[in-house]
Amino acid sequence: MDDTTVNAAPDTAGAGGLPNEAQILEALKVVKDPEIPVNVVDLGLIYGVDVNPGGLVDITMTLTSVGCPVQDLIRADAEMAVGRLDGVSEVNVEFVWTPPWGPDKMTEDGKRQMRMFGFNV
Repeated sequence: MDDTTVNAAPDTAGAGGLPNEAQILEALKVVKDPEIPVNVVDLGLIYGVDVNPGGLVDITMTLTSVGCPVQDLIRADAEMAVGRLDGVSEVNVEFVWTPPWGPDKMTEDGKRQMRMFGFNV
């Protein structure tokens, strides 16, 4: 499996009313790095999503730089955003540094948003 692949149930609600990948990613779009005006999904910071029986959601993500001073804030925001979804009992966010983040991981929408704010991407 490629480390940048997002894993989850198919794009329909799973058994027991668990959220699917699309719902989790949509919920994560409210989470922003305070230093960059783009959400963590469009920045390409989400590396993996696993929905486990019982409602545990594991999120593997990175940040734009190691030692990011807002890591705890982003973790809390991600946990809160996904924790609000029906069927979610717990959210675990794990930060990884491999592969390192780069602008190439951004979605086209993320790049467009960055250009609107004057970034050259």
